[in-house]
Amino acid sequence: MKKIPIAILGATGAVGQRMVQLLAGHPWFEIVALTGSERTIGRPYGELVRWVLDGTPPADIARMVVQPSDTPLDVALALSALPTEIATEVEPRWAAQVAVCSNASSYRMASDVPLIVPEVNPDHVALIEAQRTRRGWRGCLVTNPNCSAIGIAMALRPLHDAFGLQKAQIATLQALSGAGYPGVSSLDIIDNIIPNIANGGEEAKIEAEPRKLLGTLLPETIADADFAISAQVTRVPVVDGHTALMSLGFKRRPAPEEAIGVLEAFRAPEVVRNLPSAPAQPLVVHTAADRPQPRRDRDAGNGMSTSIGRVRSCPLLDLRLVVLSHNTIRGAAGGAILNAELLIAAGVVS
Repeated sequence: MKKIPIAILGATGAVGQRMVQLLAGHPWFEIVALTGSERTIGRPYGELVRWVLDGTPPADIARMVVQPSDTPLDVALALSALPTEIATEVEPRWAAQVAVCSNASSYRMASDVPLIVPEVNPDHVALIEAQRTRRGWRGCLVTNPNCSAIGIAMALRPLHDAFGLQKAQIATLQALSGAGYPGVSSLDIIDNIIPNIANGGEEAKIEAEPRKLLGTLLPETIADADFAISAQVTRVPVVDGHTALMSLGFKRRPAPEEAIGVLEAFRAPEVVRNLPSAPAQPLVVHTAADRPQPRRDRDAGNGMSTSIGRVRSCPLLDLRLVVLSHNTIRGAAGGAILNAELLIAAGVVS
């Protein structure tokens, strides 16, 4: 197939760089435009970007001249790695004529904006029709969730379907890369753990977003799933990989062996299985008592799988488990790319 032209908005930041890296050699998409801040506009990407990933930018991308973010370009798709405050203003301009897959939190909870994890709720892309009608857009806007909420929702999907989730207590151990670059001061994080990321904003996202992800599609909105989450978050001295410690209560209490069987049997919906970025095994279930671990397991499925372990009975609720996902691949850049692939497969973008 002829490759689809795509722009990366906010390409110089850490998430934008990861998008550039993951799109190198992509079978469907071709990067034709990069946007950035006023400081970077008009300069070759390779000369101005402070590359924080391994290796260097692809040579053809390094030669591209960075363009302004506030003017929509003639592309089929745009991946947005813009900061929240800029995304709030800029993304609707692009969505008026271009399909935008955003990593920003600005519109995640908007009633007519699909919040998508393709293995969890691909049917929610149907909300785009109502979005276009309401807003008069030719394009559209879809978002991927908070970087911890993605792995959490992937683990909850089969368990909620099988046993009916009612309540969840979740504590996260979140990697340094989740704070962006340059991130947390070394004097703050070395020999330390920092609670209360973003003054409670991170906790609020983890408490709200999985309810929308596992909610029910209605003609013009999403009805949130009927369960409650209590979240506490911490920043830990790990480079990549967010871990969630979860205790879950269900309508029907499962035995650990039954829950493990449900998790191991989970497969992505048919429309997702053959997408280029979709992992063959969305959930990787470990039986070893000391797994998953960020250093050993964050790259499962090329960083797109969610790893689960320590599935046990809980003396307070019903079940407890440990969930790990790669925050900058699955939780950010790779999630946005997979959403873009879903838009192609679902016929939203041709």
